[in-house]
Amino acid sequence: MDLTVRAAQLSVERLPFVRATVVRAQKPTSARSGDCALVLGDGTIEGFVGGQCTENSVRDAARNVLDTGESVLLRVLPGNAEAFPETPGATVAVNPCQSGGAMEIFLEPHLPVPVLAIFGTSPIADKLAAFATLLDFEVTRLSGTDVPDGATAAVVASLGGEEAAVLRSALDAGAGYVGLVASRTRGPAVLEQLDATDAELARIHTPAGLDIGARTAAEIALSIVADVVRALRSGGLASSAAHPAPAPQVAVDPVCGMSVTVTESTPHLNLDGTDVWFCCPGCRRAYRKDHAA
Repeated sequence: MDLTVRAAQLSVERLPFVRATVVRAQKPTSARSGDCALVLGDGTIEGFVGGQCTENSVRDAARNVLDTGESVLLRVLPGNAEAFPETPGATVAVNPCQSGGAMEIFLEPHLPVPVLAIFGTSPIADKLAAFATLLDFEVTRLSGTDVPDGATAAVVASLGGEEAAVLRSALDAGAGYVGLVASRTRGPAVLEQLDATDAELARIHTPAGLDIGARTAAEIALSIVADVVRALRSGGLASSAAHPAPAPQVAVDPVCGMSVTVTESTPHLNLDGTDVWFCCPGCRRAYRKDHAA
């Protein structure tokens, strides 16, 4: 499998993933420096970064990387290794079932490009589209009132017209940031036209943008895109995926205590109607033997 081609495909489909690259491997680990894999939101691993125990540690760390959007260096240590302190930008996973050898794996998140939907043909709307494009947003200029599902942010900059309908659509589409370009007097009047709850109204920013004393169309657009970036980088706004993966099931291996992300290939037993999940076949064999006795 060509992981470069696969990564490009995932990006086009707006599916988040983590690129995991082995940067250091100590014998007798099965992986080698340069080995690489893609970790999807559901825990699926495409490629190779080590055996099952290492894969479980990578899956667990990748979930946090997707949540935070920040890269991390994962240090995977065998169970008999001396404690290694976690540091900013790095985390440690101890694999009690690993045969031996330490590894360092760099985990880099690849999140969907944020989508900004803009309604209106005003000079403010045009400048906003230009600024957002420079910041690598995917800009959608709305020809109607329907905001596409998965839009990260939606801004109504028509200075009139079907403003309330677009705001309603943006709320229904789940846009994390909803902005209305209007004066402090006209904005509340537009909101009164909405059939919206108090919680929904609280999601609408009007006047849209940071208060920087903006006057010109370009300055107003700058204040809006800055407010969207602020929300995005502060963690209050996520780059939405086209088809968000469901949160993976996580279990604890009863033999070694390792956290296990459940996938189709995860070893498990069904005892008296209850599924028990394991990090590797070895732990499953040990558990079956103990319970058979």
